[in-house]
This record gives sequence, structure tokens and C-alpha cells, in this order.
Amino acid sequence: MTLSDEVRIALDGKWRHIREQSRVDLAQMDLAFDHDLTMDEARERSFAQLKPLVATGIPAAGFRAENGGTGDPGLSVTGIEMLAQFDLSLMVKAGVQWGLFGGAVENLGTEQHHALIPDIINLDLIGCFAMSESGHGSDVQNLETTATYDPGTQEFVIHSPTVSSRKDYIGNAAKHATIAAVFAQLITRGESHGVHCFLVPLRDEKGNDLPGVTTSDDGHKGGLRGVDNGRLQFDQVRVPRENLLNRYGQVDEGGAYSSPIDATGARFFTMLGTLIRGRVSVGGSAGAAGEVALSIAGRYALKRRQFGPEPGTEILLADYRMHQRRLLPLIARSYAYRFAQNQLTARMHRLQTTEDPDPQEQRELEGRAAGLKAMNTWHASRAVQESREMCGGNGYLAENRLTTLRGDIDVFTTFEGDNHVLLQLVAKELLTAYAKEVGGLDPLGMVRFVASTFTDTVRERTAASQLIQRLIDARPGGDDEHDLLDRGTQLELFEDREQHVLETAARRLQRASKSDSAEAFMIFNNAQDHVIRAGRVHIDRIVLEAFTAGIARCEDEEAADLLRDVCSLYALSTVEEDLAWFMGHNRISDQRAKVVTSEINALLDKLRPHLLTLIEGFGVPEESLGAAMLHDLD
Repeated sequence: MTLSDEVRIALDGKWRHIREQSRVDLAQMDLAFDHDLTMDEARERSFAQLKPLVATGIPAAGFRAENGGTGDPGLSVTGIEMLAQFDLSLMVKAGVQWGLFGGAVENLGTEQHHALIPDIINLDLIGCFAMSESGHGSDVQNLETTATYDPGTQEFVIHSPTVSSRKDYIGNAAKHATIAAVFAQLITRGESHGVHCFLVPLRDEKGNDLPGVTTSDDGHKGGLRGVDNGRLQFDQVRVPRENLLNRYGQVDEGGAYSSPIDATGARFFTMLGTLIRGRVSVGGSAGAAGEVALSIAGRYALKRRQFGPEPGTEILLADYRMHQRRLLPLIARSYAYRFAQNQLTARMHRLQTTEDPDPQEQRELEGRAAGLKAMNTWHASRAVQESREMCGGNGYLAENRLTTLRGDIDVFTTFEGDNHVLLQLVAKELLTAYAKEVGGLDPLGMVRFVASTFTDTVRERTAASQLIQRLIDARPGGDDEHDLLDRGTQLELFEDREQHVLETAARRLQRASKSDSAEAFMIFNNAQDHVIRAGRVHIDRIVLEAFTAGIARCEDEEAADLLRDVCSLYALSTVEEDLAWFMGHNRISDQRAKVVTSEINALLDKLRPHLLTLIEGFGVPEESLGAAMLHDLD
């Protein structure tokens, strides 16, 4: 095998077989985006492309065997991620049908609802996931749609009481879905029991709206032309009592409510925690799209020549230091996030295939999924935009795919929650030591808990904990300029930064311990940037640890050596981007700060001969990149 093959094997991770199978199966499907299609034609094309996916086994993998699936959630997430290498509209359509809608039925429903799953897998029942509202996106607890129980008819009455309660941006809602998983405030006997999920039919067999249901179209978006995003409004729509997905909340015939989880907040977050697979998929799929863009830009840089030292000679873009500065650190970050994504998927798979998963591990997984989704999607947006610019005017031509990727990837930063909100969630989990007592992002509860219990940072290590500690313990002593290439030194820098940021954030929040609600909110609000930084630096640390662990699992020494240099480029590029913090907090001296830059440049020189190897390591076949300019330059 070639060095590229060995690198790809290391990067592919545990579900390498589904990645390899998908590269073959998906390449044989006509998934290249057709810019000549109208919006309606693009939507019909994406919908038709779902059917061949059923035979790949990817949809069934996401459901438990007793419900008609094959019970391999890791394979399911990886398979959805592979779709993103080919067409993000198709990835979103698949994610809505089998991940979000199907996931809600399986994870929030009980046996009576699980009978629907074979039809969901086979596309005989097309659904949508109606959570977001025009007035409430990330703040799901305060959704306005109501589901009021009528004991006289044993029905729930689904209603949109305000304009802002309209379900909005809902994939599949504008055209294809016949039923929705609707999130609404459950009210019975005059009392609200918080947000629950209900199955609400939308259309008849001819595609017409059912009585009381109004569907409409979000129309043209910035991208994802193949996805029929729409709006849903309900005017006193009645559904049977059995349409409540009742795993976490049940209403009997007389209207009495019961739940295995007493606290409304805890129940709500437990429900959302079961739907974590969507957040994992969004982050991984964004990363895959970023890899496609970098593969296009990288191959272009190895073909396009411009300027030169003397007349008649031009040199490759890849040989310019500034081009290397723009391209190679982004490739290194993509490698880092892929290793972290692999680790996250493996953790998710283990917990979702365990009979009785540990609650703390589940909360850790939720925090990590939130943080990686944020960082992965921001990185993907940056990678696509930078790739577009690195390809100049050619990058702006639709035939070279980068503008399509740029439009399609943009919404991923707000899919599954705004990234800044998600990083607050990460920090909350760290600052409260994964406390059951603190739900959501309630500032008053959070700061009071921090004030009363916070004594040390929660530093849950990755699965590579012994390896990481050994590397940190073995780092060189003193302030040697050259120790910046030592992995233990890099790990210690990241860990020390995280510890300091978390501790200082906690101290700022402790000031609110005796405040009233209004003042506590103000104190929290003033520290919000600090809280978000805490989430960000935590993810930086676990990504570096995941990369380090991934290298340790690489069986080919030459590939491992190359990956070590890529990892150092990721680590030092991250340090350079936050150099003001490291210098301002006396973690790096003025002299060492200069060394950071010189070491990065040395790594660029070292990695430049391996640029094609690193691109091929992503595993995106050149023939499926869909960039005409790469063939024009041959």
C-alpha cells in the first residue's frame, strides 16, 4: 500500500469499511449537483436519490434490531457523513428522514410507535422534525406551540397560538412530508408539563393539507436547493392520545400526567439527549464538506502555476509560503477534527448500544457533541471560503463546486443550535461538574451552583488518558525554545489554558451567588464571552488529545511520522491564533512566541512534499470532486 493509503486507513477510523463501501457505491450514483435544475426539480431529484440509499443499509443501521433496523448507530452516522462528500442536500434529506424524524419516533416513542419504523426506513412514511419556531430556535424549552389534552374525546389539540409559534425552517415540510414529529407544550387539566413530541399528520394521499394544517414554503435559501424547507401552522388540529411519543411522559384517558422523571427541566434535557445523533451527524458532515473543499483547493494548488523568479518560468501555487500558510493549517485542522469526530462517534455508539448507559457519560457525550459540532462547522465554513479564494476566479465558477459548497455549508453553523449557544452548553457542563441539579442555560441556577460547589475543574480525559499523561510527564523541563514540537508540551499548554480559563470563569460567576435573578443574569451576561471561551478551549484540548490517540493507533510507522507533523501543525497553529492569551498570561515568552511562527514555517516546508498524500488521505476520489478546472489544467 502507498503512504496515502496508510494515512487514509488511520483517518477512516473504526467504521472504515462503510467509508470504503460508500466511496464505491455513492460514486456510482449520479450525485453531482446540476445547476440547470429549477428549485422544484432539484428537490425532486434529492427525494428520488433517497430510495437507492435504502439498499446500502445505512438507514437501517440507525435503528435498533428489535424495531426493524440493524442496530449500528456508528455506521449510520458515518454513512450520513459520507453523503456529505457528494451532496449536502441529499445528506440533509437523509438526516431529516432517518436521523431526526426516525430518531424521534424510536427514542421518544414506545412499542406502539416503533411499529412505524420499517415504513420510515423504507420511505413508505415520509416525515419531518418540527421543533424550531419562527420565534424560538435554540430556546426549545420556551416553544409556544401547545398540545392540550381533551379527555372528552381522548385527543390532543395541537395549536399555533401566535405568529411566532409557526414551525419554521423545517426540512421536508414544504412538499414531501406526510407527517411531522411536532414539539409542543403538553397541557392537561390546566397544567403545563413542558415540551413533548407528538405525531401530527400533515397531508392526505394527494398531497393536500389536512384540516387545520397550513403548510407553506420557505422558498429560496442561501444553499441546499434540494431540501424543501417549509413552515407549519396548526389551528386546533386534533390527534389521538396515542400520538404522544410517550417514553418520558404519559397522559391517561382521564388526563392524568405521569413521567419516570419528575423534574420538568431534567425530563426535557433527557429527551433531547436521546436525539444527540443529529448533532453528531451535523458536525461530521460539515467536516466532510470542508475536506472536499480543501481537496479541490489542494489539487488546484498542485496544478496551477503563477509568477516566477525569471521570465518564462512560473511556479506552483503550492510552493508559495503564503499559500502554504493558508492551506496546510486548514488541512491539519481537518485531520484533527476527523480524529476527534471518530472518537465522538465511537463513544456515541458505545453508549447507544449499552443496556444501561452511565448518566454522567451521557452528559459528557452531549457536551462534547455540542462543542465539536460548533468547532467543526465553523472550521468547515472557513475552509470552504478560503478554498474558494485560493482558487481565484476559477473558484467562483459554479462548475468548480466551491460556491455550491459555500452556500450549502453556511447553515450548518446554526443547524442543531447556534454555535455560541452550544459552546455555552459545553462550559455549563464543565463548570457544574455535569450536575443533574442544573438544567439548560439558566444563569441563576448555574452561577449559584458554581459558587457553592466548584472547587476544581472537571478534566475528563479522552480514552487515551494514560498515553496523554505519559506524554505530559515526559515533556522537557525549563523554557527550551525547541520543546514546542514536543507533544507533551503542546498537551500541557492546552490543558493549562483550559484550566485557567475555567477557573477564572467560575470566579466571575461566583460573584452572583447572593444576587437576585436580575443581577445574576447581568453578571452572567457580562461574563458570556468568558464562558464561551471556556467551551472553545476545552474542545481545542480534547481535539489535540484525540489526534494524539489516533496517531498511537496508526500501525504504519511512516504514516504515523507524517501524522505527527500534521498534529504539531494543528497544535502550533492553534497556539499562534491565541498567542495574545498565551503571552498575556505568561505561558509563552516573547522569544518563544517568535519560535512558534518559525516552527510553523519549518513544518510547512516539511509537509509541502506530502501535500498530495494528505489530500488523498481524506479519501475523496478525484473523479467525484466535481471541479472541472482540475481537468482543464491536466
